[in-house]
Amino acid sequence: MGTRRFTLEPPAPFRLDLTAWALRRRPHNQVDSWDGETWRRSLPTREGTVGLAVTQEGSTGGPRLVVRVTRSRAAPDESVLEGARRVVTRVLGLEADLGGFYDLARGDRRLDDLAQRFLGVRPPRFPSVFETLVNAVACQQLSLTVGIHLLNRLATQLDPAGETTPALPTPERLAGADPHELRALGFSGAKARTLVTLGQRVSSGEVDLEALGSLDGRTARDVLVGLPGIGRWSAEYTLLRGLGRLDVLPGDDVGAQNNLRRRFGLGPDDGYDAVLALSRAWWPYGGLVYLHLLLDHLAEEGCVEPSSSHEQEKPAPVPGPPRRHGAT
Repeated sequence: MGTRRFTLEPPAPFRLDLTAWALRRRPHNQVDSWDGETWRRSLPTREGTVGLAVTQEGSTGGPRLVVRVTRSRAAPDESVLEGARRVVTRVLGLEADLGGFYDLARGDRRLDDLAQRFLGVRPPRFPSVFETLVNAVACQQLSLTVGIHLLNRLATQLDPAGETTPALPTPERLAGADPHELRALGFSGAKARTLVTLGQRVSSGEVDLEALGSLDGRTARDVLVGLPGIGRWSAEYTLLRGLGRLDVLPGDDVGAQNNLRRRFGLGPDDGYDAVLALSRAWWPYGGLVYLHLLLDHLAEEGCVEPSSSHEQEKPAPVPGPPRRHGAT
């Protein structure tokens, strides 16, 4: 086993803790680990498990990320490091330009308050569209707390990673799974069949989920809804969390509806259409509002600490991807 490291300088403002919490969503998430200083995640590859450990140096306004890459069978080579850079950049949302969002927020007192409370969060994405769908299927028609328990079992029992952070199974692993194996973990029969079928279609090349990134939002959503077991909520969740479509606020999301009632006056009986109407005022950043509302809920639960008044400097948008530095 060997470890190498490299550094990245994400555009300011940036807070790793807020971004990690927007990714992990609940304290018991074992796939995306956060100990207060370091975000950890394992990636299964053909060359063995690759472990990522990311810490932040510097301030919200002058951030620097230190990324440590560990490979189970040998020291990471340059191709492994390059893959790790791509994953960290994608998962932590480092290339998203949020300048327009902050400009929009300044014109809405409630939205500006939310943006400043969580100044520095980036819009995280799962490492792959397939993993996003696995997350969506696990959480369908369940509370997020229960859904993440199912994901933990899927990661720890189907693909145990030894002493590393457990990783969700690959399409190939799920393609070969027995639905009864997934039923034993707590998945319904329908969800078990959906996961196995998705694994088979992706691993065989019948479906190229990453290619959805080249499609417009409506077309991509139609393709997703055409997959077995994927409805409107799962498709919209995947557009935001897997494809980085920041204009998408999943309108059927019960947690989001509750947060909108608390913060933006959504009516007690209002549903999808009312959420869609609200999100039009925030276009193309409805998905960012969704993520900020998630953090607002987590702050109430004592999981995250909002930005203090002295940290709430007005951010200046920084164009372009994060700066890269050499590996050691």
